[in-house]
Amino acid sequence: MFNKVKPYMGEYIKYTYAALAAMFAGLIASTLPFFMVYRIIKPLIDGEKLSFSYIAVHITVIFVCELAYAILYVWGLKFSHISAYNTLKNIRISLQKKLERQPLGTIQDMGNGKIKKLFTDDIDQVEMLLAHAIPEGISNLSMALIAIICMFFADWKLALLSLCSLPLGLFAMGMMFKAGMERMNAYYAASAKMNATIIEYVNGMEVVKVFGRDGESYKRYEKDVKDYRDFTLAWYKVCWPWMSLYNALIPCVALVMLPVGTIFVINGTSTLADLVLVFCLSLSVGMPLLKALAFAGKIPQLGYKIDEIEKAMDNEPLSTNDNQFIDNSHIVNFNDVRFAYKEQEVLHGVSLELDEGTLTALVGESGSGKSTLAKLLVHYYDLNGGSITLGGQDITDMSIEALNDNISYVSQEQLRRRE
Repeated sequence: MFNKVKPYMGEYIKYTYAALAAMFAGLIASTLPFFMVYRIIKPLIDGEKLSFSYIAVHITVIFVCELAYAILYVWGLKFSHISAYNTLKNIRISLQKKLERQPLGTIQDMGNGKIKKLFTDDIDQVEMLLAHAIPEGISNLSMALIAIICMFFADWKLALLSLCSLPLGLFAMGMMFKAGMERMNAYYAASAKMNATIIEYVNGMEVVKVFGRDGESYKRYEKDVKDYRDFTLAWYKVCWPWMSLYNALIPCVALVMLPVGTIFVINGTSTLADLVLVFCLSLSVGMPLLKALAFAGKIPQLGYKIDEIEKAMDNEPLSTNDNQFIDNSHIVNFNDVRFAYKEQEVLHGVSLELDEGTLTALVGESGSGKSTLAKLLVHYYDLNGGSITLGGQDITDMSIEALNDNISYVSQEQLRRRE
């Protein structure tokens, strides 16, 4: 998943590594107080008398560690956000360059809602994954693993007991991931459709009112909003029970260790000091592990989001050139022009010549291809066959700027708005 976003990070990837290092160091600092508590409790168990200075030193170390944790974690978040927002900048620039090469007709077919969601909502969601899920998830997971290793060095039997609840918690999390991934595509598709419908509904309000299409337009709006609600609730309904189960089980690393460990101490299998140490260490395992696993559920979304962003602009770029218009004539020729919207061909080998200084009217039924011919002339789309020339020069052999300098186009949508 990380490899998908790595090309967009560029030089700012070093800030992600710095964030990981700072957060990891901070989490180690947050674990040391548990050792300090153990060092205070163990002498008391052994019947030793503690001096005030001994206790004061350990309390001071606890305070310094907690302060270091807060500072290092803030630094980590600072570095991760520098990396994240610069990565978002690079993604948006890359997307903008791809957008500029797309046929204008393809962009219009996408709709304002989808493009707006793509450039804002979808890319903004990547920020959370980069700034939090990756650095916090990896550092919390590493810290939990280190604490578990330390527990095994202290007493492997008690360490195993402390991990008894983890398989059940991980199973519940795995079931939640499975249910969520199966519904992820439908959820995001419903979200994109709703966003597009809302923006189109608002932008087309004037036309809707003028032509009295309120009922029909609102039905589509209502349907897409309800579909998104239903997909979301269906997704959450499946995930909630498993989510509750793993949130309850994973932090309870002492659930089995405390009662069974107490029996081990009574039987002489383990010492009370080791039980206290493993118990203190287990307190530093539950929450970091829970945070790491919570972020782990979001990291797969990173690859999905990057794929969706890239696929949205994965259409063939418009066939064009950097050449200028090189003829003084403005005679337009359609030569055996063929064009299809997706799989449906609407122009079947159209050929005609429009002489300079003349007025030509295209008359036909709605959907017969009149507007399509006009859009093809200004290079809204690439042709499926044939060619269009202006003054003998193929319109694909000149830049869009050069073509626009010689042809003016007013869409019927603009005329309706003026009316």
